[in-house]
Amino acid sequence: MNFKTLQLENYNQHILIVTLNRPLLRNAINSEMMSDLCDFWQTINTELRCIILTGYDAAFCAGADLKERNNLDQVTWKKHRAKLIAAIQALIACPVPVIAAVNGAAFGGGLELLMACDFAYAAETALFAQSEVKLGIIPGALGTQHLPRACGLRRAKELTFTGDTFTAEDAYQWGIVNYLCTADRLMQEVLVTANKIAVNAPLAVRFAKQALNMSQQLAITEGFSYEQAAYDKLLLTQDRVEGIQAFNEKRKPKFIGE
Repeated sequence: MNFKTLQLENYNQHILIVTLNRPLLRNAINSEMMSDLCDFWQTINTELRCIILTGYDAAFCAGADLKERNNLDQVTWKKHRAKLIAAIQALIACPVPVIAAVNGAAFGGGLELLMACDFAYAAETALFAQSEVKLGIIPGALGTQHLPRACGLRRAKELTFTGDTFTAEDAYQWGIVNYLCTADRLMQEVLVTANKIAVNAPLAVRFAKQALNMSQQLAITEGFSYEQAAYDKLLLTQDRVEGIQAFNEKRKPKFIGE
């Protein structure tokens, strides 16, 4: 599919790089990008095993396009927000792992976007903020839910109430991003991890992602039941047979996603 605000690049058969592409506005999210993101996450190629989300040029995503929102009537504002929420929910529901490669500023909705990914690597120069209270609103795309899960409730309250900007080192120390490196090595490091994911059994990775996500919603006994049901389904797959055989034959497995 062709998108006006997203740039898609097939790194290989199983890894796709998605770049937010509005560089003149630091990749701010306007109504068109909301629609593009929503459409993209709902049409994932079944052969994909990992997706990398990054920003064009020097920013990851500066948040909502406030120029577009200036003097916007409430009906239109709510329609735009509904589309953004649908895009975030579709991202969360994406069956394959999504890694955020945070190459620059991730403010407001940009921070929410990266937190909706499965995990994030960041350039050491990246900056972050959950700054919506400075605009008279609150995070509206799961920011109040994802941030405390990442860095703890008390830290999330401090960051949200103040709206302060924080550094990549802060984000790493607080558990918001998983790894830091120089900006020129960011995509290389992310691709190393993406390739590690892509060579594993794709159905196993997808089921593991689902079970891990459910761990944040269910009591441990219910989560265990969900895990066991997923495990039992994998026993019926060709990849499970291939994985065990490859181990015993001391060779690399050839997973086909079946």
